[in-house]
Amino acid sequence: MSEETKNTEEQVVATEVQETATPAVETKKDPKQFLADFNWHKYEQGIDEVDEEKLKEFEEALKGTIGFVNESDVIEGTVVRITDRDAIIDINSKSEGVISLNEFRYNQGLKEGDTVEVLVDKREDSSGQLVLSHRKARVIKAWERVNNAHETGEVVNGFVKCRTRGGMIVDVFGIEAFLPGSQIDVKPIRDYDQYVEKTMEFKVVKINHEFKNVVVSHKALIEADIELQKKEIIGQLEKGQVLEGVVKNITSYGVFVDLGGVDGLVHITDLSWSRINHPNEVVELDQKLNVVILDFDDNKSRIQLGLKQLSAHPWEALNSDLKIGDKVTGEVVVIADYGAFVEVEQGVEGLIHVSEMSWSTHLRSAQDFVKVGDKVEAQILTLDREDRKMSLGIKQLHPDPWTDITTKFPVGSTHTGTVRNYTNFGVFVELEEGIDGLVYISDLSWTKKVKHPSDFVTVGQQLEVQVLELDVENRKLNLGHKQTQDNPWDGHEETYEIGSIHEGLVKDKNDKGAVVTFSDGVEGFAPSRFLEKEDGTKLNKGETLKFIVLEFSKEYRRVVVSHTSIFKEQERKNIKAQVNKSADAEKTTLGDIGGLAALKEKMEAGAKKKK
Repeated sequence: MSEETKNTEEQVVATEVQETATPAVETKKDPKQFLADFNWHKYEQGIDEVDEEKLKEFEEALKGTIGFVNESDVIEGTVVRITDRDAIIDINSKSEGVISLNEFRYNQGLKEGDTVEVLVDKREDSSGQLVLSHRKARVIKAWERVNNAHETGEVVNGFVKCRTRGGMIVDVFGIEAFLPGSQIDVKPIRDYDQYVEKTMEFKVVKINHEFKNVVVSHKALIEADIELQKKEIIGQLEKGQVLEGVVKNITSYGVFVDLGGVDGLVHITDLSWSRINHPNEVVELDQKLNVVILDFDDNKSRIQLGLKQLSAHPWEALNSDLKIGDKVTGEVVVIADYGAFVEVEQGVEGLIHVSEMSWSTHLRSAQDFVKVGDKVEAQILTLDREDRKMSLGIKQLHPDPWTDITTKFPVGSTHTGTVRNYTNFGVFVELEEGIDGLVYISDLSWTKKVKHPSDFVTVGQQLEVQVLELDVENRKLNLGHKQTQDNPWDGHEETYEIGSIHEGLVKDKNDKGAVVTFSDGVEGFAPSRFLEKEDGTKLNKGETLKFIVLEFSKEYRRVVVSHTSIFKEQERKNIKAQVNKSADAEKTTLGDIGGLAALKEKMEAGAKKKK
């Protein structure tokens, strides 16, 4: 301690002693006055309360003297002694400070004579001891260093403490910083544990002062190192160049290859000449392989690579003797609605169009014939080695059913077929595989008026038909269903003669008239003007009444009927009968008059005779 400081403290103490040295005269005080004057501070603290003004004057006097420190100052101290629990630190002040060894857990090699940074927490505690903190000083200095590293881009060392969600926790200058998983390396990391408890170099990339968060990156250092390599590599890239690379990532659509700081993509279609479902069937992660540069954009940021191009195309090794008409065997690798692709040799595929799978003209989906993985035999229909295309057919391995069509299905013969499809104008009936015929809607029924084939038949239904026409050259077959039955209109002509009356049901009704169904299934049509009842109302759908036949056509299978004409005709007959009756009555009266006249003349002649 300096002589000047010592003299100053002695003066302050002498003044305090002089002020308190005057002996007190013992007088009897009032208890309330005694409690008010009692020195509570000395009773609680053990010393008299120091006047704040004098204390400030004392501190001002100490300022600038050797060994004076301010609270919250961060200074360097020397370890002068180490005990079992504490480290004694000398900061060249009036007293030494004590710091718990817990604050030096990170530094297991702490020894006497080492220089450490400390923060002056209190110049004196209640016992007059200097209170220091190494942990607080380290935190303050650490934040200063972290902020400086962030501003200047300085590379810092950090200790990877442990894993956490999404990355790692790194100790940087005693501060826990976050290292995202994406910032560990330029390539995806699959094993995070390999970095735990390792010291690595980092760059401070982000600081959130509000939440005291620090984000560091190791990838940024690597990217800076490979940027020069990347520019050099990109400058030398040429199409067709073969480079060695490492599989960096595998996706469903392709493989990313690291060419030494530059990434390129091998699309799944450029991995193998054969079809594959996923790239991992050909390559695996971290595999080294040679690739060829197929293309790149103007700034060479997107590089398209190829692997299969390094081997000869399978079409070049295809048997030169193979020709159109030959039979081949292969495996179905892909199925589409329009056909199936068959791999006849590794990397060589042929298409079997759905129309070449069956002789049937009723096209179906390829899934109805084959499935992926099936081994099939087919015939080569077309072969283009230059364009590397081949079409195949399965139906060609079976005889064409139209070859002897006139023998199996002559005109006039009757057969049973399956309804495969229908349109607005008719029904397609399959007599056998590859033999389809059309039944026009007018040839479905003798009696029913079919508006749409679906009202008469259903798909898959068995239907008896007769061959009406046969065109072998154009592969057309005209069939009829009603021809397999007798024409009921031959008998209907006599039954439904004009003027005959029949009971019928109003089946349907529209603005033009009504469709009437009779007991034997025959349908007639009643125009609107013939639907009036005797009471003046109109017939409704569902009513059963009597109808008179006005018109009958066997050729056109048409019956025109009327309900109104029945009572109208009766009215006409009644009127005629009344007219005839009146005429007869008139004739009888005149006759009677003539008879009476003759009788009168006879009676008058007899009277004269008597006279």
